[in-house]
Amino acid sequence: MKDFAFHRPTTIKEAIALMHGRADGKFLAGGQSLLPVLKLELAEPSGLVSLAHIKELHDIRVDGHNVAIGALATHDQVHRSHDVHKAIPALAMLAGGIGDAQVRNRGTLGGSVAHADPAADYPAAVLGLGATIVTDRRKVAADDFFTGLFTTALAADELVTAVHFPVAKRAAYAKFAHRASKYALVGVFIAETAHGIRVAVTGAGPKVFRLTAYETALGKKLAAASLDGIAVPHADFNSDAEASAEYRAHLIGVMAKRAIQALA
Repeated sequence: MKDFAFHRPTTIKEAIALMHGRADGKFLAGGQSLLPVLKLELAEPSGLVSLAHIKELHDIRVDGHNVAIGALATHDQVHRSHDVHKAIPALAMLAGGIGDAQVRNRGTLGGSVAHADPAADYPAAVLGLGATIVTDRRKVAADDFFTGLFTTALAADELVTAVHFPVAKRAAYAKFAHRASKYALVGVFIAETAHGIRVAVTGAGPKVFRLTAYETALGKKLAAASLDGIAVPHADFNSDAEASAEYRAHLIGVMAKRAIQALA
């Protein structure tokens, strides 16, 4: 690991100023994704800007028909939040199933969303609920945010400050987890929203995606049997020692039916 400058700003404005003009700088949230990358020297930033002391990034609140969660809220805080449990139980449940206790106590919502790991859990909730990602300069709809493998619509010096999750009529998440990491080999988030059914899949492909064939079928009848006979194309799916592309396609159907049965 090479030397780098380390900064501890106390405001969002200060954090952005420190990153301005630093093309190879990095924001540091919980560090659960960035620190392993640094250890492997897959990234060599000239400076790290720690967000730990920016108080407003830790807030969780219900704002009308939205649950607004600050980017530095940890997975454990989201899981244990009374407001989240009451408004979107599926989101609280999802957060409680991320990694292990150590990861949940350090990892953050903003870090996970910005990192955009193709097997992470939060992107499924963000896309499945039709959330809005709030940054230091704009608001980005979930459908426009995740652009590819570990890539998003964020600019290099743009900071995720919060995610606003619309309260769904009903929602549920089901995943088939990796035996060690607990990342999703396949995870399916289904939400009955004010604008219809949304189905988001993580773990199967190079990025989280919506499965429109399932959305159409469930829009006619929200029942597990509605998905029978719907083939899931798997040409671009991941295939590894844990699961082939074909098996991941099969798992999508299984996890989707489990999510439907768990809708609450």
